[in-house]
Amino acid sequence: MARDMQIAIIGAGFAGLGMGVRLKQAGFENFTIYEKEDGVGGTWRVNTYPGAACDVQSHLYSFSFEQNPDWSRMFGTQQEILDYLEHVADKFQLRPHLRCHREAVGAEYDERQGIWRISFSDGEVVEANVVVSGAGGLSRPALPNIPGIDDYEGTMFHSARWRHDVDLTGKRVAVIGTGASAIQIVPQIAPLVGKLDLYQRTPPWILPKPDRPVRDWEKLLYRHAPGALTAQRLRLYSTLELRVLGFTHPQVMKPFELAAKRFLKSQVPDPELRKKLTPNYTIGCKRILLANDYYPALMRDNVELISGGAAALTAGGVVDKQGVERPADVVVMCTGFYAAENVAPFPILGRGGRSLDDAWRDGPEAYLGTTVHGFPNAFLIVGPNTGLGHSSMVYMIESQINYIMSALKQMDLFRLKSVEVREDVQHRYNERLQKRLARTVWNTDCASWYKTASGKNTTLWPSFTFAYRARTRLFQPWNYHLEPGLQPARGTVQPPRLEV
Repeated sequence: MARDMQIAIIGAGFAGLGMGVRLKQAGFENFTIYEKEDGVGGTWRVNTYPGAACDVQSHLYSFSFEQNPDWSRMFGTQQEILDYLEHVADKFQLRPHLRCHREAVGAEYDERQGIWRISFSDGEVVEANVVVSGAGGLSRPALPNIPGIDDYEGTMFHSARWRHDVDLTGKRVAVIGTGASAIQIVPQIAPLVGKLDLYQRTPPWILPKPDRPVRDWEKLLYRHAPGALTAQRLRLYSTLELRVLGFTHPQVMKPFELAAKRFLKSQVPDPELRKKLTPNYTIGCKRILLANDYYPALMRDNVELISGGAAALTAGGVVDKQGVERPADVVVMCTGFYAAENVAPFPILGRGGRSLDDAWRDGPEAYLGTTVHGFPNAFLIVGPNTGLGHSSMVYMIESQINYIMSALKQMDLFRLKSVEVREDVQHRYNERLQKRLARTVWNTDCASWYKTASGKNTTLWPSFTFAYRARTRLFQPWNYHLEPGLQPARGTVQPPRLEV
């Protein structure tokens, strides 16, 4: 049977590329991957700040179907991960399906025809039977709501939009935020700048990063004995998977807290600085960070840690909570992404013209983090409550891809015009999910980017990843409204606007 459905994939990171590979392997050739940047990679293309690297081991943070024996380090750097994704796009011949510089700005479902119309920033409109969003939750940088932010006259940029044309040598630099990007950036730029002021609102819990170069003999072994590479991947997976017990049973976190405090004490002998760097919330409530060089960087003579965060910006600098203004030639915002409040990558109108923003007004939710009632034939990868605090997101992405492929095969086999998760199924699933999340460490004594302003955790999966994979192994049609009468969409229905 011809796989003649038109499928639109938004985003060319791990999610979009993985989806493309699986589609090709299953004989679906009528798909297009739309990417707003100038190439593949997603997060790993745009986050090029100094020191950018992954905090999950490379041999696990990669596709199961394309394991790489040649990682140079245990934890991959940004450039090496990007190179890996470029390799995947080439090896699996995804380039003909890829369209770059195509930023989706809206999507609307046509109930009568059972198709989606996706609009792009250049005026192009595309029809598709199915939309798969692989845009990811870390694709929209968040700028803080700081008074005077528009008054600042120096150079300011977000860590996810690093200005490589700005020379920081000898400059007075203000870094706002002490999250995952800041602890990688600060050690890299501290030796270059004249003065670095680091504005910390809440100190993170930090553990040592067990990173090292991968030895030549290990690479040789992985190259010539693939079973050894699979065994290494399984070893890493099993080790990381056990960590979920600490997140789901807060009392188990105490040894990790003691280890983090010992690490802090061993690296920061100054008791005053150590006090500023000691968190006052349960470890794991916010993201646990891994770093070996962050604490030493803070003890440099040209680095000052300012507690309480930034209160305001002026034309020439940053004002702290005590009202002290410090001049800054450059301000770097290490303030994270819009993750919990709204993971809709662009305006999406589903059945009856209802917007996804309206459906998610009380916080994003989906069935298995993948399908949303009222939005037929639309699938999310890295949707609500599929994030992890303990293991590799690539494993979760592959689980979701398996589920979507199972759905697409049934749509193709039975010529289904639409599949839409039932409202009661989605409600029961999320009700149970939130009850489980209420008992986790993420719901203890901190505010984090995992949660919405109302305190609802819309980001994390509160269990083992193999449990999630079991739930997503097969598409279960009885949980969905099924509508027969598939008619393949036409693809592009409006040509791009001519540029003059």
